[in-house]
Amino acid sequence: MAAFRTLDDVNVSGKRVVIRLDLNVPIADGVVTDTTRIDRVVPTLKELLSKGAAVIILAHFDRPKGKVVPEMSLKPVAPALEKALGHKVHFHFTDWQSAPHIHAKPGDVILMENTRYHAGEEKNDQGFAKMLSGLGDIFVNDAFSAAHRAHSSTEGIAHIIPAYAGRAMEAELKALGAALETPKRPVIAIVGGAKVSSKLDLLSNLMKKVEALVIGGAMANTFLFAKGNQVGKSLVEKDLADTARKIMAEAEAANCAIILPVDAIVAHEFKAHAPSHDYGVDGIPSDGMMLDVGPMSVDLIKAAIDNAHTLLWNGPFGAFEMQPFDAATVAVAQYAAARTKAGKLVTVAGGGDTVSALNHAGVADDFTYISTAGGAFLEWLEGKDLPGVAALFVK
Repeated sequence: MAAFRTLDDVNVSGKRVVIRLDLNVPIADGVVTDTTRIDRVVPTLKELLSKGAAVIILAHFDRPKGKVVPEMSLKPVAPALEKALGHKVHFHFTDWQSAPHIHAKPGDVILMENTRYHAGEEKNDQGFAKMLSGLGDIFVNDAFSAAHRAHSSTEGIAHIIPAYAGRAMEAELKALGAALETPKRPVIAIVGGAKVSSKLDLLSNLMKKVEALVIGGAMANTFLFAKGNQVGKSLVEKDLADTARKIMAEAEAANCAIILPVDAIVAHEFKAHAPSHDYGVDGIPSDGMMLDVGPMSVDLIKAAIDNAHTLLWNGPFGAFEMQPFDAATVAVAQYAAARTKAGKLVTVAGGGDTVSALNHAGVADDFTYISTAGGAFLEWLEGKDLPGVAALFVK
């Protein structure tokens, strides 16, 4: 990874710092219901304040598409941010149609209104980027989860005033770099989810970078079908059988082992606590649905993890939202967490369903690093350049 600028490279004392955060948090009845994303950026904000900076916060919320939509205002976020920070947060409403006048002084924390109220935000309009840059002296990006978007507040502004990574961004980049670019080998990747079609780029990139690739979720059904197995009424992309065979051939050529389920938990209806049974993948009944991988597969995956020093994880094994079809995901997650705590494994995971699954398994705090970014984490694993990150690199 190219070197990127951090807060260690700048003196913020007396400076107006424009900082991009991800405050796209869940809100119900005007109250923030999950402060995870807020909590992650508090250390950066506290550091800036302790060093004598004025802090002007930029963030988006939902998709107002360039219009003022009252229910998509960031105003309800201000109290939650203030509580987490333990410092007064001033909310500044603006429709962004004219340059806002902000007179911030050291110690001030100002939360600006939804950047997506301006039509130029998502178009990376240079005029809007200049307006945003006029709010401060330097720019800090602490929103990795929005870094895959080339927007005015994530990428455009970084080319106008000096730009640096915040502490959360820095931690994310270092963790992902250590896991994918300079990992302790062997590396194993777990890729789950419903559709192969949504993870083609991911699979193509990972097979060149890891020693073993575990495929789970309904994705595995497509690979099993491509190998000639009957999959009953399981979710499967039959039109991608040739693609799956090509992926397996390319992985073999790259000396990457593809690990598929050898047994599956099968039910006849898709609902929690539906009667189910463990079948070998060569004996799936024609009226059955594979909703989780079975215990023999779990043992196979554990053995593969035993041989690895680094684990990347994106996507659950089965329909983990419903018991008992969460069993494999929970078992593997807890096993990986135990290896991590024992100092035998570096574990990096990310993606919305993955984070939910690891929380469900009770091991989110035991992994080496968990990314709360969705699209950005996926694109990073796919080997794509992230505009918001590239703008922070030392030229």
